[in-house]
Amino acid sequence: MPKLRLSLAKFAAVAAVATLGLTACGGGSDEAAALPTDLKTVTIGVSDGAEPYWQVYKKVVKDETGVDVEFKNFSDYNQPNPALDQKQLDLNEFQHLQYLATYNTKNGKDLQPIGATAVYPLPLYSTKYDSPEQIPQGSQIAIPNDPTNLARSLIVLENAGLIKVKGGANSTSTPADVDTEASKVKVVTVDAKMTAQNLDSLAGAIVNNNYATAAKLSEDSIIAQDDPSAEATKPYINAFVARNEDKTNPTLLKIAALYHDPTVEKAIKKDLGEGGVFKENSPEDLQAALKVIEDNMAGSK
Repeated sequence: MPKLRLSLAKFAAVAAVATLGLTACGGGSDEAAALPTDLKTVTIGVSDGAEPYWQVYKKVVKDETGVDVEFKNFSDYNQPNPALDQKQLDLNEFQHLQYLATYNTKNGKDLQPIGATAVYPLPLYSTKYDSPEQIPQGSQIAIPNDPTNLARSLIVLENAGLIKVKGGANSTSTPADVDTEASKVKVVTVDAKMTAQNLDSLAGAIVNNNYATAAKLSEDSIIAQDDPSAEATKPYINAFVARNEDKTNPTLLKIAALYHDPTVEKAIKKDLGEGGVFKENSPEDLQAALKVIEDNMAGSK
């Protein structure tokens, strides 16, 4: 399949140029009606709404801005972006930039990140083996079947020495790119929320952070993961996302920024563990990075 033409080494430089372009060109189309700036209630779509830290966040937002936050929980990653686009939500917070770029590109949409949250490592769990080296030849590993987490999973498995991807794994790789003859394991694609359930029957599974938390997976079961601090993981920064016409709304920007209130960050670490790295990239930087990813996707077709 086509590969991204922009190397990771050039990502930051191109993103910086794109940031200047965003600053010079302004906010894009204003054809759709924007939300008022004096919002009293904001509805946010999330995928882990039962986690206690969201209630801490809700209280901080109310105390700091007077705005009431309402959450709408989604168990299917395919739903929060259409819900935002259709104005059932004011914001969502469940996805990284790579996932957002895929959605925008495939659907002709222009949703925009307005506040960074964190990068979480994508771990390989195993309840049978203590390291990738112990996994026997021909074993099966479950990975999420949504395109962006699937590709990232292949990167993790290749870095762990479990598979070989023709041309090297990148953010557009699929199982069809895996060199099966040169690989130690076979990959099995399943719905993201089902990955943890495969640990009993398979050698291991790549499990997203929120599903790992819900399944109460122990960090002791992690045998490999990517590095959330690396520049190469910038496309995997999670973010609050708004409609394009609302990306400069001061109320929404303030609400997104309050994710990094010390009280909120402490609660997040308590609920989700210490594995994530908080990110405070500016909205402009996030939007520039998103444009780079989208341009690469368009160019790789």
